[in-house]
Amino acid sequence: MTTVIGNLQQVHSRIARACTAAGRVVDSVTLLAVSKTQSPDAVRAAFAAGQRAFGENYVQEALDKITTLADLRRQIEWHLIGPLQSNKTRPVAEAFDWVHSIDRLKIAQRLSEQRPAGLAPLQLCLQVNISGEASKSGLAPAEVPAVARAVAALPRVRLRGLMAIPEPAGDEAAQRAPHRALRDLLATLNAQGLTLDTLSMGMSADLEAAIAEGATMVRVGTAIFGSRARA
Repeated sequence: MTTVIGNLQQVHSRIARACTAAGRVVDSVTLLAVSKTQSPDAVRAAFAAGQRAFGENYVQEALDKITTLADLRRQIEWHLIGPLQSNKTRPVAEAFDWVHSIDRLKIAQRLSEQRPAGLAPLQLCLQVNISGEASKSGLAPAEVPAVARAVAALPRVRLRGLMAIPEPAGDEAAQRAPHRALRDLLATLNAQGLTLDTLSMGMSADLEAAIAEGATMVRVGTAIFGSRARA
């Protein structure tokens, strides 16, 4: 637990320095602790250190973790950041608070239909393949406006913004370019009448570049928890 506390402090310090350099207030960036492959005890340790938002990639692993940590459910915000297949949308609609990886309208429609009426709207981000990589999931930037308008009209879900995992780049200038493109795409959507407020971008290696370009949520795993328990 001591290691997790220290790691969280270091990550928060990085975020604070990046915000200061960008002329932003620290509270404008949320830290999403990526807890995929980590144990429920590791999540509990991070929670004890003050962390409240956790990101998971694998649906079944996440559901098991949510069940194990049921005593913390009202205080933890669970985010699905990994790919979501259409046959797994119901448990996600029932158990999660956010889904960052919407890469086609059908997934959002199923989540809307399956979100229990008694729960708060499920918060959604569209995943954008901002670097145009053949191996990456996500909508092409040109596809985003039409999908965003359709998703924004769905009941029981709320479209919050965009998510991207840019191609790795060596220097900060190269890192900033795709983040800037995602920020500009969000601005275009808002200019067209949407009211989006979330840019989920930036990880351990490039969070400074992402914050410089307007990230509101950074996704950090290894820098908090250490090496993954499994690949």
